[in-house]
Amino acid sequence: MAKANTSKLNITPAPGYLLIEPQEVQTKTSGGIYLAENVNAEKPQKGKVLAVGEKDGKKESPAQKGDEVVYKKWGGNEYKHEGKEYTFIKFEDILAIIK
Repeated sequence: MAKANTSKLNITPAPGYLLIEPQEVQTKTSGGIYLAENVNAEKPQKGKVLAVGEKDGKKESPAQKGDEVVYKKWGGNEYKHEGKEYTFIKFEDILAIIK
């Protein structure tokens, strides 16, 4: 199984799952205006793939490690490690790969 090789994590997703680092929520507009916290109450839908779980010894994922992906709004399970949030997403919850 593939392992996330980041400085803080050593996690292998279960078969059929991707480990995603969700995109940071914007706190400031491009014009420099700070946004209120309740404006960004929605969960992010974009993130970077950190690791891919394998099924039967092979990767069947639509995305690979390092890809930026769009996933279902309410899909996945959040996991917190050392104050940082990560998300485990099922392969079928990936909607698009951003190139």
